Amino acid sequence: MARMGGRRHLKALAAPRFWPILRKEYKWTVKPSPGPHPVERSIPLLIVVRDILKYAKTGREARKIIAEGHIKVDGRIRRNYKYPVGIMDVIEIVDTGEAYRMVPVPVKVMTLHPISKEEASYKLCRIENKTTVKGGHIQLNLHDGRNHIVRVSDPTNPVEDVYSTLGTVKISIPKQELLDYIPLKEGVIAVIIGGRNVGRVGKVLEIHRGIRRFRSIVTLEDKNGNRFQTSLDYIFPIGVDKPLISLPEGAW
Repeated sequence: MARMGGRRHLKALAAPRFWPILRKEYKWTVKPSPGPHPVERSIPLLIVVRDILKYAKTGREARKIIAEGHIKVDGRIRRNYKYPVGIMDVIEIVDTGEAYRMVPVPVKVMTLHPISKEEASYKLCRIENKTTVKGGHIQLNLHDGRNHIVRVSDPTNPVEDVYSTLGTVKISIPKQELLDYIPLKEGVIAVIIGGRNVGRVGKVLEIHRGIRRFRSIVTLEDKNGNRFQTSLDYIFPIGVDKPLISLPEGAW
């Protein structure tokens, strides 16, 4: 009988290059569970605890820490060691009160950035798509798998619908209430989440729309006045006048 579904295992050599693992010492690594982020844009929770935070020396120790409920992701305790942690996710250590945000950085692609307790109460999510559901209400499909319903009073004139795709919403965690909205337009501050310019932060100067996202080009300018271009699909707005989240030193 043929195998149904994908493989449940992942070899270390086949893992994404930005994972901080020993590829030639161990044959196998952890494959992320299906969840809010794809494999190429996430890191399993076990690798975060063991190889990034250094709270464990072995996978067995890391699995025990996670299973005992010492780690929160986006305000909720996660006990699945294969849970995928992706961009803008907030990780909290229950016992120590430490909080980190997964942010894109050059070369390493993603890293944990220490944040304050106040900043750990919200996260930024990019709007990947929006649809109309029963009753004429608007459903926002966010980059981390969340769906948020925007209630409208009059479906024929939805004045509450001020959101557009590839814009960013600021939501509280874990209550998931909308706190702010950053549209994708010229003049906003954005971070690059993929490609050769991953991790760079700049102000959007021009958006050249093509047929689709990957055929559209965005021109940005960093804090030093250097201009660079990237695909529209890699743009993640993070603020209008200033970033709504703290970034690694030197990023902005």
